[in-house]
Amino acid sequence: MYKTLISITFLFFLFINGLAQKTIPLDTLHWSINARSYVLEPFKGKDAIYLQGGSITLKDATFLNGTIEYDIFMKETRGFPGVYFRSNDSNAEQFYLRPHQSGNPDANQAIGLINGITAWQLYFGPKYSFSYKYPVDKWMHVKIVVHEDKAQIYLDHADKPNLSWSLFHETKSGGISFTGGGVSGMHLANFKINNQVHNIQDFNPGERKPIEGAIAQWEVSDKFEENLLNKENTLKSTIANRKWVEKILLEEGTAANISRKVQLRDDQPGNTVFAKITITADKDETQLFEFGYSDRVVVILNGKPIYKGNNGFRTRDYRYLGTIGLFDAVYLNLKKGKNTLLMAVSENFGGWLVTGRFPNQHKLKIK
Repeated sequence: MYKTLISITFLFFLFINGLAQKTIPLDTLHWSINARSYVLEPFKGKDAIYLQGGSITLKDATFLNGTIEYDIFMKETRGFPGVYFRSNDSNAEQFYLRPHQSGNPDANQAIGLINGITAWQLYFGPKYSFSYKYPVDKWMHVKIVVHEDKAQIYLDHADKPNLSWSLFHETKSGGISFTGGGVSGMHLANFKINNQVHNIQDFNPGERKPIEGAIAQWEVSDKFEENLLNKENTLKSTIANRKWVEKILLEEGTAANISRKVQLRDDQPGNTVFAKITITADKDETQLFEFGYSDRVVVILNGKPIYKGNNGFRTRDYRYLGTIGLFDAVYLNLKKGKNTLLMAVSENFGGWLVTGRFPNQHKLKIK
């Protein structure tokens, strides 16, 4: 009996491994489909799903290391079709395409879903994207290789990876899902998952020049409703009623990602937090403070609001992305001793972010 059980187990392992090499059938037995609309149909020589405004998730499957492959029929239309893997609640690794940016430096995006937010306004540039001219009105093959904290993408059966990047979360198995092109919809086909093959080759992730002198950490509060900032007579109580969560650290040498510590969309109301630093000056003085944020900010020095700004997607013109950088500045009238600087940062989407520096901070102590 014991030998029989071992044999059955071994055969089952071989069967599962064999499935990993084959196309996963497109049916509701294997997939959970959550979309505005979808059609399972033969399309351009392949059994495909036309997916509009949603996603399909592989049932009863977890993915840690391995290879993810599928085909997509590309169209020159605005959309963000892609893959979520190692999904756990509101966190996942992600790679998606931007068909409407074909041939441009941001034709695609490697990113992490962090507490429900994909912070592409922080994780941008050649470290996380590459230029690629997508084939139009034909099938294109997509392959992602994942091993521990590394991933690589291959398009159209390329011999070498088009992009290598370090993953955003601790190594942990999770689910796999695929998204279509949004409102316009896309055809997807030939889904294959191989948990046995995960060879990383020529791993050469991009580098990013850090912001010199950027503040290394901020203390972040619990979240609250943005409209509490509108009246100065409620501002004092709003500050006093906050609970301070913990420190958020500078990432990429560029900005601190608030969503690492605070979840925007959960059962608690609010879209705003305070990010705080304490500045100790040895005399009364005025210091220039350069800063960046996403999406909106109110700057408060020693309890008094001194600046309000909006850096959200398309707020300054129709092509404006709202990416993070030192694009704003204010002169701070510091008093001798300790000064409290609060950045009330509000978020819609694209990255809940804050950064800043003092160009002449040699006589200041920042905590």
